[in-house]
Amino acid sequence: MADARHRLALVWADGGYTGSLVEHCLAAFALVLAIVKRSDDQKGFVVLPKRWIVERLFAHLMRSRRLARDYERRTTSAEAMILWSMTMVMTRRLARPRPARA
Repeated sequence: MADARHRLALVWADGGYTGSLVEHCLAAFALVLAIVKRSDDQKGFVVLPKRWIVERLFAHLMRSRRLARDYERRTTSAEAMILWSMTMVMTRRLARPRPARA
């Protein structure tokens, strides 16, 4: 993460990452770690803000067969597969027919 941190300013994390990690990220990496929690009075499944973005990303990545399991030995090849998978998602979105404007 040290190489990529110059591009990051804000990181969202699950409620399980509360505690000293927030201060450590700010002190060591100059990153703001925002914890996305659900409120105590909510019961059952609730869509949390910003959390659905990550879940949707994971769903797109799991559509690629090689990313469904840990096949890669090196992080560079795993990163290449993630970039390839996201490129496929982007090209599918760009190739979708759009409704005609009035």
